[in-house]
Amino acid sequence: MDTTVKTQDTNGSVTAPPSTAAGLQPFLHDAVVTLYAPSLVISCADGQLSGGADGFYHGDRRALSRLTVAAEGIALAPVRGGLRGADRADFRAILRGLGETTPDPAVALHRRRCTAAGRLEETFEVTNAGTEHVSLRLTVSAATDLATMEQVKSGQTFEAVTPQGADADGIGLSWTGDDFTVSLVSEPAPDTLEVPTGQLSYDIDLQAGASWSVTLSCTAAHADGDQFPAPSGDQLPWRTPVLRSAERGLDRWLEQSLADLDRLRLTDPQSPHPDRPDQFLAAGAPWFLTLFGRDSLWAARMLLPLGTDLAAGTLRTLARRQGAVTDPTTEEQPGKILHEVRQGTLQIADQLSLPPVYYGTVDATPLWITLLHDAWRWGLPPQEVEQLLPHAESALAWMRDQADASGDGFLKYVDQTGHGLSNQGWKDSNDSIRYRDGRLATAPIALCEVQGYAYEAARGGASLLRAFGRSGADAWEEWAERLADRFRKHFWVEDAQGPYPAVALDGDGRPADAVTSSFGHLLGTGLLNEEEGALLAARLTGPDLDAGHGLRTLSSDSVGFNPYGYHTGSIWPHDTAIAVHGLVRAGFPDAAASLAEGLLTASTAFDARLPELFAGHGTEAGDSPAPYPASCRPQAWAGTSSVLVLQAALGLDADVPGGTVTVAPTFAPTYAPLTVTGLQVGGGQLDVTVAADGTVNVIAPKGLTVVTP
Repeated sequence: MDTTVKTQDTNGSVTAPPSTAAGLQPFLHDAVVTLYAPSLVISCADGQLSGGADGFYHGDRRALSRLTVAAEGIALAPVRGGLRGADRADFRAILRGLGETTPDPAVALHRRRCTAAGRLEETFEVTNAGTEHVSLRLTVSAATDLATMEQVKSGQTFEAVTPQGADADGIGLSWTGDDFTVSLVSEPAPDTLEVPTGQLSYDIDLQAGASWSVTLSCTAAHADGDQFPAPSGDQLPWRTPVLRSAERGLDRWLEQSLADLDRLRLTDPQSPHPDRPDQFLAAGAPWFLTLFGRDSLWAARMLLPLGTDLAAGTLRTLARRQGAVTDPTTEEQPGKILHEVRQGTLQIADQLSLPPVYYGTVDATPLWITLLHDAWRWGLPPQEVEQLLPHAESALAWMRDQADASGDGFLKYVDQTGHGLSNQGWKDSNDSIRYRDGRLATAPIALCEVQGYAYEAARGGASLLRAFGRSGADAWEEWAERLADRFRKHFWVEDAQGPYPAVALDGDGRPADAVTSSFGHLLGTGLLNEEEGALLAARLTGPDLDAGHGLRTLSSDSVGFNPYGYHTGSIWPHDTAIAVHGLVRAGFPDAAASLAEGLLTASTAFDARLPELFAGHGTEAGDSPAPYPASCRPQAWAGTSSVLVLQAALGLDADVPGGTVTVAPTFAPTYAPLTVTGLQVGGGQLDVTVAADGTVNVIAPKGLTVVTP
C-alpha cells in the first residue's frame, strides 16, 4: 500500500508551560481503567482518550493524552464498552447510516485494548455485516503532553508536545521529553500520516461480509528505567482461590479483585536476587501507583489467607528502606517505616511538597511489626522471619522512643516541615481530625487507631522475640498493658448515645471527640475489653455510621459531615472490612455480617471493582451508592477487602507455629452452599466447604490440626 507522509523538522520539544495556572482534580467515576503496573490507561466509556485525566501512563508520566478515532463524514454511535479483566477492555460502535439498507446497523467498529508494562496496544476492526460494498476514511488522532501524574491530578492543562515521525515495524509517531520517550507504531502503515497534527488516516474498502483491522502499538520508557518494575513472568506471590457460593456477587467480587491485584504488582529493584525480586502491591491507580508503607502493608496482611510470599516481599522491600538517621526534611527517624516513594518530589500547588522518599506516617511502623507477626502465624518460614527480626526490634524501639518523646506515652505526629502531610494516619486529609462541633484538632495529634496498632504490634513483637529466643518480650507486654491503661483513661468520651473513643487527642491532650469509623480498627487488637468491644459494635452498626453500603468515616450526626468528604463522611471499603474482621475477632459476628452485606451490595453497584472510596449518602438515598468522582479504581486495599471479608465470614485464623488452623464460620452460612478451594496456610492448600445446613468440611495441609466450633 502506498503511504504518504507529511512531516516537518523538529528538535523534539518538551512540555510547554501550562496554559492555565491550576484547575480542578479530574473525575474518574465513569472512566474505564485498564492496568498493568507501572502502566495504566484511562479512557472515556466509549474508549476515546480525549481530555481530563484520559491517557496512557507509564511510571507516573503521561505517554499519550489523546488517542481518538473518527470516520470522516460518519457519526460513531457507541453501543458497548468495558473491562475484560484488569488489563484489557473493548468498545463497540456503529457507523451510523453506512451501508444500511434496513433499520439494522450494517458497519461496526470494534476497538480492543491491551495494556502491558510500558506498552499499550489498540486494535481497530471495522466489519461490514451489510449487503453492500462500503468505503470510508478512518482517522486516528494521537497526542501527548508528557505531563507528570501530579500535574494531571492538579487539573493543569499543558500544550501538546510536537511529534516526530517514527519508522519501526510500521510508520508512526514519536515524542521525546527530557527523560522520557514515547513511540506509536501502526501495523499496517497508514495511507496518510500527518506528523504535525498526529493524525494517521486509513482508506478502507469493504465488500459485504468483509472486515479490516489495524493495530497501533505505543511504547513508553524512562531514560533511567522503571523505579519499581513490573514482575516478569506470571509467578504470583499468592495462590488464587476459587469461590463458588449461593451469592454470585461475592464470587464475582473476589474474582475481579484478584485480577486487579495481579496487575497492581510491582517489584523491588534492590532485591538481592534479580531473578526473583521481592513483590509488593502498588497502592492504587491512577494517583498512587507506587510503594506506600501503610497501603502495601494492609494489603499484604489482608491477603495472608492466600499465602505469605507477598507479605515477605512487602516486609523486605520496606525493611531495606527503614529509617536509619534523623532527617527533619524527609521525617526519617531510626527504625521508622516510610510513607511513600516517588521518582521525584511530589509538588501539589504551593501547599504540599513531599520528597521522593517520605517518612511522614505514624502508623506504618507498628503495622510492619504486626504483618511480620501475622505472616509468621500463617506460615512464613522461620528463617525468613528471623532475618527480619533486627528490623522488628528497630521498629519496636521507634514506637517506644516516639511515645516517650511525646511525654504522655502515646504515638503521635506533627508535620515539622510545614509542607508535608498535616495528618499522618490513614485519614491523611487536612480536615479529617476534628471535634464533634466541627473544629479541627491541632497538632501534635495522637490517633485512636494508632494506639490500637501499637498495642497489637507490641504484643505481636513480644511473641516473636520469645519464640526466637530474643530478649525483651516481657518488657514489651508490660509496655502494651500500660498503653491500654492510658488509652482507657484519656481517649474515652461520651455523648447522648453513650461512651466511645475520641478520634484523637490534640496537642493539649484534649479528646477530639468526633464520632468516626476509626474506632472500628481497635476491635480485635486486644486493646479493648469485652464491655468496650460491645459498646463499639453497637455504635458501628448505628444508622449514623452504617450507611447500608459500609461505614461512614464521620457520623452523619456530626457537624461538618459531607457524604463526598474524603475522610469526613465518605465510605472506604478497607475501613469497613477492617471493622468486619475486628468485629468477628471480638465476638460480634452479627454486627460484622451487616457491614459485610453492605460492602457486597456496593461491590455489585461498582461492577465488582470497588473503588478507593465512595459517597456516604446511605441506602435511604438509593439502592446504589454514588461514586466519589476522583477515587482510585482499582485500589489495593479496596481489592484485598474481598479476601478479608471472606476470612471473617469463615472465621479463619492460623497458628502454624502452634500446628493449628481455625475454621469457625460466622456469617458464611448466609452465602451457603459455599466452597472455596485454593486458600493457603503453612505453604499448603486449604479448602473449605460450608453446606446449606451449616455443616463445615475442611481439607487442610498435613501437619496442621483443624479447629472447628
